[in-house]
Formats: sequence, C-alpha cells, structure tokens
Amino acid sequence: MYSIQKVENWVDRHHLKWIDLLRIILGIVLMIKGITLVMNKEQVFLLMEKSNIDVFSFLLSSQYVIAFYIAGGLLIATGLLTRVVSLLEIPIILGTIIFINYHQGLFAINSDLGYLLLILFLLIFFLVYGSGPISIDYLLSKQKEE
Repeated sequence: MYSIQKVENWVDRHHLKWIDLLRIILGIVLMIKGITLVMNKEQVFLLMEKSNIDVFSFLLSSQYVIAFYIAGGLLIATGLLTRVVSLLEIPIILGTIIFINYHQGLFAINSDLGYLLLILFLLIFFLVYGSGPISIDYLLSKQKEE
C-alpha cells in the first residue's frame, strides 16, 4: 500500500502533459478497434471457423471483448478508473496476442503483433502511471479534497 502511494506521489510531481494525450489516444484506439470488430463480424467468424473453439463460448467471449474494447477505451480516454480498466484490458490483449498469432503465425504479413504489443505496453504503463491531471479521476480527487 505504501509503495503505491509513493508511485502516485512521484507521478503527481513529475507529470508531463503529453502523457495525458497519449492516454487519450490509447483510449480512442481501443474504441476504434472495438467498433472495427463490430463492423467486421464476418472476419471474426472466419477466424472462429479456422480454430476449433466452441461456437457458443466464442460468441459470448467475443461480445465481451468487443464491449470491453469500446467501454474500456472510453474510460481510458476520459481518465476514469484508468488503472482498473488497464488491469482488466491486459488479459484481453494477451488473449488476442496468443489467439490471433497462434492461428496466423507469429510473423505473418498481416499480423497485428506489433500493434498489440504496443497496446499491451501502454496498458501496463498506465496501470502504473495512472490517469494524470487531465482526467475525470483527477477532477474527482480534487473535489474530494475540497
């Protein structure tokens, strides 16, 4: 508990404004990825057919993933519950890395591995770093102090 407070105090003292912009861009990218998955359901189903996954469980999990991409992206972009959402998004991205690259191949031409690793790195970064001063979390904490 004490180490978390130390990290938060250090972040508050050494915050750079462009990091908030990076968090907002990450959130927007996650929302766009979720919307893209909704708009390209045929490709998601083709990927499902190539694997030997139970159709019903895949449909449930894909709907969860799509919803969390969109909702989680919105929360990260606005800076609301950034650490919690980042923690919840990490297993989804890891699952995507393993699932997609297992079927496409690690170095396939159309592989999203680099993109997914960058997203994973940023989620881990914001899990530690938090929202920053341009966020709903910051506004709520200032209201609580007053």
